[in-house]
Amino acid sequence: MNFVEPIRDKEKLEELKALLKKQSARNGFLLNFGINTGLRISDILPLKVADVKNKTHIVITEKKTGEPKRFKINQALKEAIQSYITGMSDDDYLFASEKRAKPITRVRAYQILNGTARKIGLNEIGTHSLRKTFGYHFYSRTHDIATLQMILNHSHPQITLRYIGINQDIMDEAVDRFSL
Repeated sequence: MNFVEPIRDKEKLEELKALLKKQSARNGFLLNFGINTGLRISDILPLKVADVKNKTHIVITEKKTGEPKRFKINQALKEAIQSYITGMSDDDYLFASEKRAKPITRVRAYQILNGTARKIGLNEIGTHSLRKTFGYHFYSRTHDIATLQMILNHSHPQITLRYIGINQDIMDEAVDRFSL
């Protein structure tokens, strides 16, 4: 398992969004959905249209923890969902494979995200980067570590800060300012 980073640079994030959307509606929506929910890829890929259609919340049982999770769908994501699912039936997978009647695999999702990110000079990007990107930008905007800790289901604020790369940013900045 490789260590992956959040996508910190908003311009690079927009560039990645555009490139993935150009590849396919599914690929663009995968990024958009992941960075707006902070859910793990293992919880995103099995979702069907009925799980999100006309809903205010995504309700799942987390694969990793076995815990129930209820996540609010923000207005921008609601609009993206509505646009994306037009013409789809309730039992269609949101992230359907083109080759079989199942969702894409975690490996395929990684290939899509990592391969496209590399084209624009982003390294250390994987499926978990979606969740980390959500966390990084949520914290950057709100500085509310307690709420983010609850959203990500972490046991301690320090874990959350390390997870989203804030500790690394602080260390990098300190070293940049230091010299002998």
